Amino acid sequence: MTLSERLRIYERLMRLDKPIGILLLLWPTLWGVWIAGMGKPSAFVVWIFVLGTVLMRSAGCVINDYADRNFDGHVERTRHRPLARGEIGAGEALLLAAALALTAFVLILPLHPLVRWLSIPAALLAASYPFTKRFFAIPQAYLGVAFGFGIPMAFAALQYAVPPVAWVMLLANVCWAIAYDTEYAMVDRPDDLKIGIKTSAITFGRFDVAAVVLCYAAFLGLMAWVGMAVGLGVFYAIGLLAAAALAGYHYALIRGRDREQCFRAFLHNNWIGAAVFAGIVLDYLITPMG
Repeated sequence: MTLSERLRIYERLMRLDKPIGILLLLWPTLWGVWIAGMGKPSAFVVWIFVLGTVLMRSAGCVINDYADRNFDGHVERTRHRPLARGEIGAGEALLLAAALALTAFVLILPLHPLVRWLSIPAALLAASYPFTKRFFAIPQAYLGVAFGFGIPMAFAALQYAVPPVAWVMLLANVCWAIAYDTEYAMVDRPDDLKIGIKTSAITFGRFDVAAVVLCYAAFLGLMAWVGMAVGLGVFYAIGLLAAAALAGYHYALIRGRDREQCFRAFLHNNWIGAAVFAGIVLDYLITPMG
């Protein structure tokens, strides 16, 4: 195997060719960075968190495929993944994940020591999430904690502490993750039922669409509270209203439970994260004392 062929396999294994996962991890991290930095975060800190997000998401994908290597071949959407096809060995995949995680850890060394301490549970969450699908009825909630842990780390980096508002933002991200990853799980439900993996789509059953809507509502309500707590104003409210409109569109997509439409709704969550972030940035830029 040539070096270029191996790098292409690594790219697919890390899902760099499918950046939606990176974006869904990046948006809540950036919400935290901007609010913790009161609209003026250090460019150096922003760079560290953006690059760290890419590295940790890539490591998480590798670990996920390692954990699911005996299942992915039985699922239509995942049967062509490198580990499922035997294009790369399990040991090599683990070494790649370790190298990515170590590089991410080196990135945060210049930051406040609290960030380094928080990186430990963050890494444990990322590594253990793929295995929760064996026993946890709603692994999407665990994913939400893992995907939102950049929020308390951002506050630790910029404020040297993790105030209550950061944990509320993390809880909001858990609600959002349950919503969008249930949409994702609705795509794979027939395959997951056959192989015995647990997902929120299976747990919620016929109430899956209602659960998604309620989780979106909880997410938006918690983020509205965050805006009031930190003094964000009208532009942030507009961002949340835009996110709510997008969530309504997702309801229209998933209510028929068509697999393609559910996957389309999942992918579209990038715009919800972007709408909230745009509201935060604009509010700090335009609103006096925002």
